[in-house]
Amino acid sequence: MHSPPLRQLDIFAQMVAAGDAARCASDLGIDTESLLEELASLELRLGYRLFDDPGGRARLTEAGRKTARAMTLLAQDESAEVPAEEATCAKDMIPAPPSRPHGIVLAAPPPVFGHVQEALAAFEAANEDIAITLDLHVHNAHDAAKALSSGSADIAYFYALEEPQGLSSRYGWSEPLNLYAGQVHPLARMDSVGRDVLNSVPQIALEAGNGVRAITDAALRRARADLEATSVESDNMTDIIAALRAGRGVFAAFGPLARDVGRMAGIRRLALDVPLPSVEIRQAVGAGATDKPAVQALADFLFL
Repeated sequence: MHSPPLRQLDIFAQMVAAGDAARCASDLGIDTESLLEELASLELRLGYRLFDDPGGRARLTEAGRKTARAMTLLAQDESAEVPAEEATCAKDMIPAPPSRPHGIVLAAPPPVFGHVQEALAAFEAANEDIAITLDLHVHNAHDAAKALSSGSADIAYFYALEEPQGLSSRYGWSEPLNLYAGQVHPLARMDSVGRDVLNSVPQIALEAGNGVRAITDAALRRARADLEATSVESDNMTDIIAALRAGRGVFAAFGPLARDVGRMAGIRRLALDVPLPSVEIRQAVGAGATDKPAVQALADFLFL
């Protein structure tokens, strides 16, 4: 699963259509509190806010508007896994953006989009004839290379532990990888946690096949932090937070997700004796960028 759960995307799409949490909850046959929890879990998973005051006027943020625009891409992989008669596909609920003379496709993991969204908005405001479309499926160098070589993306951001072979890219920034546990967990009370202790601790993790899970697992292997088999695998952050608070294992995270998890009541960052490898965020540009001056201009602008 490379994207957030389809149910949460559908709820987001329904919320956009309804424009009101109470009305949306009624349409879905759930209570408002459950609806807002699902939206909060989706925002935590993405690493940025979708709505201002979701329980009130529920106005889309700039990031929310761009995510709505990208819903077809977000839902594409998920809807393929769900029988058509059992799923209400989010892409059918969001109108396609109006066509504009020129466009740039930016492929990036959702949290990276959250990091650069203000720069993207500023670039679009200064270049009104250029529309920036998002592809939020890319996570690693393989994904980026495929998107760029096929021409489905002009610029790609991706996660890596080092500069990849065979793909020209430049270093953007790094995010430290940390381990988190509920405050009831014995490791949360230790002043220093060594690698030898971790090999008997279950892992709480995102689902297998998730792009973020893949990079965190690779970093843990590189650090020889051999955690036990997973006790919980879920792309629903509500389930992960509940499992952490119950002391069912430790959770590896970086970037906006790590910062949000670390702020949660009842959860603590483990005091590791040796830091885990940081996750690099790198940028690559398609070979055809020379034919699209705006592509290279945007790629450079995002580094200002």
